[in-house]
Amino acid sequence: MTGYTLPSLPYAYNALEPIIDTQTVEIHHTKHHKAYLDKLNDLVKRYPSFFEGKSIEEILSQPETIPADIRQDVINQGGGYVNHNLYFCSLSPNGGGAPHGKLAEEINKAFGSFDRMKQLLSEAAVGQFGSGYGWLVLNDKKELQIIKAPNQESPLSTGYQPLLNIDVWEHAYYLKYQNRRPEYVSAIFDVINWDEVEHRYEEALNK
Repeated sequence: MTGYTLPSLPYAYNALEPIIDTQTVEIHHTKHHKAYLDKLNDLVKRYPSFFEGKSIEEILSQPETIPADIRQDVINQGGGYVNHNLYFCSLSPNGGGAPHGKLAEEINKAFGSFDRMKQLLSEAAVGQFGSGYGWLVLNDKKELQIIKAPNQESPLSTGYQPLLNIDVWEHAYYLKYQNRRPEYVSAIFDVINWDEVEHRYEEALNK
């Protein structure tokens, strides 16, 4: 196996202005995202037979199967890779608004309203101590749930199917928002791609 690849963004680096500035998106994708990928591929070179034929999502879903001497590194670097893949695809210059269809129905069922879900997800993201993410996930009962997780831990490794994340590592927002994490978290909902989240939700239901 030769390794994993860096996905191209489905929009230009300046497309999320003014919510997320051009420089932040470019550095985030070409430096931070790529750094996780490069370090993950270094691990692939060390254990090509283990990675052969497996998606990184599959590997992170079964962390106990990862060779012990690289397990934490795979969780860190593989998590950073897949978390960024999901993050960037969850954003769109045509985003914002609210979800429709079954996802909207389930959000109302699980949280009472879309606004309440936004509030809880925002609180999870803002309240994550240090670096990490706020997450909307599907749990093992196929129910929507909001969690937060530190660093690059993937919900996949604790039995959840990730649907949406808000990256609160400082490199995701500091150039524009500095220490105003709540302002960034509030603003990012204007570029959330709910069509993509809905598609991810429907796929997760069928797993």
